[in-house]
Amino acid sequence: MDVIRTVPELAARVAAWREDGERIGLVPTMGGLHGGHTRLIRAAKERDEKVVLTLFVNPTQFGPDEDLAGYPRSEAEDLELARIEFVDLAFVPEAAEMYPPGFSTRVQVDYDEDVLCAADRPGHFDGVAQAVTKLLNLSRADSAYFGEKDWQQLQIVRKLVRDLNIATRIVGVPTVREGDGLAMSTRNRTLGAEHRAIAPRLFAEITRAASRIAQGEPTELACVEAAENLIIAGFSDVEYLECRDAERLRIAPSPGHGARVFAAARLGGARLIDNVPVPDLLAR
Repeated sequence: MDVIRTVPELAARVAAWREDGERIGLVPTMGGLHGGHTRLIRAAKERDEKVVLTLFVNPTQFGPDEDLAGYPRSEAEDLELARIEFVDLAFVPEAAEMYPPGFSTRVQVDYDEDVLCAADRPGHFDGVAQAVTKLLNLSRADSAYFGEKDWQQLQIVRKLVRDLNIATRIVGVPTVREGDGLAMSTRNRTLGAEHRAIAPRLFAEITRAASRIAQGEPTELACVEAAENLIIAGFSDVEYLECRDAERLRIAPSPGHGARVFAAARLGGARLIDNVPVPDLLAR
């Protein structure tokens, strides 16, 4: 596996692959690799001849009150995992390589309203869109792979490539979970033993809420009770726990096919997110 840190080196390697007719898969990450990232890499290996993994903690998606410096970093371990998974190229740029002096372009994806994570993290998804646009252009990827745990991000990236006519196919990969149901996340590393024991309640509560909604219970009631149960369990705050349309992310008071229950909650120093689909309506 090659480790490349500059844009010209990446461009040269990608150009050579393109000349040889190789299909390229992109797995964008901020490092801190875990089993969810492994699933993304393997999905890319199944479809594409060459796989580019990016390790880039993107500063533009962190707000002024968010701990960019404290984000978990483990480059050596990440690169070793990538080698084990037979990644062809790891792109590991510094922030100045991605955003050199004089950089002033912004990419913004608008929804009808500020929803879910966008409401509490203003500017976050603009930063995501900016970095993803650059990585898609630099890698010239045929496909790019994103986890469904961050469903909102997945939908925003899909809209981004549609609106800007970027040819890359965006592939969503199902959430990978620990044995107790907790969605794998780099931020799980910040959980102490006590909070780690509580954390699986997030998945349990949104799954229970989705089941109740599928059986005809009002969505607001099911979601409010699930949020209350999380606070009782020991979560310090529930930023949102809502049932929304899966594509446009609008509130779904009478969910049909494609609705999902979304949640973001704080536990200790970690902000955990998760989502599950509402099963087909059992009562109909």
